[in-house]
Amino acid sequence: MTTSRTPGERAGGTGGAKGGQARRRAPAGAAVLREDVTEAIRAAVFEELASVGYARMSIEGIARRAGVGKTAVYRRWRSKLHLVLDLVSAIAVQGLPAPDTGALESDLRLLYEVTSRALRHPVASQIIPDLQAEAARNPEIAEALQKALREGQHGVASGIVRAAVARGEMREGADEDLALDLVSGPLYWRSVVVRAELPKGYLGRLAAATAAGLRAL
Repeated sequence: MTTSRTPGERAGGTGGAKGGQARRRAPAGAAVLREDVTEAIRAAVFEELASVGYARMSIEGIARRAGVGKTAVYRRWRSKLHLVLDLVSAIAVQGLPAPDTGALESDLRLLYEVTSRALRHPVASQIIPDLQAEAARNPEIAEALQKALREGQHGVASGIVRAAVARGEMREGADEDLALDLVSGPLYWRSVVVRAELPKGYLGRLAAATAAGLRAL
């Protein structure tokens, strides 16, 4: 089957001179990867994952949703596994904004508000459970998800804990792993595992309870 080639991503041309200056020729077989095409493919992956799940997701479906040929996808990723791994890693690098309100409880409240909005997004609420289920069968996806959580949510939570220690709101030498579990665990449990609605005032009460638990470590 012949697939279309994305405009602007063909191999280097014939070169030649213009205005007395020689153009630099691209290496034979090289392709210019347009960033707008890459972003369209990434957006299509999110939509495809939310629509059909990882197991039924295909390069053909992604390409069709992105409006490009399969070749454009394969130039960037060898398979749907590598595509999803790259996407999860990119999310980890972007991370969450680090709260800096000057107090432990308000830092936690801001973190929970941002995280709660992200987890309530329709796409995220469908994709995360699906990838978790797939992680039980695929060690590479499991490793990528763990890395994303460590570098994303846990990276921000660790910053909150270190700032609280520096301000004297927490004792030095507290069990950092336990502290990160206290910060990240309850909201994730309620929003992703139980998938229950958050009652009014829940995030404020959670921030207060978590801050008290962290001070007691």
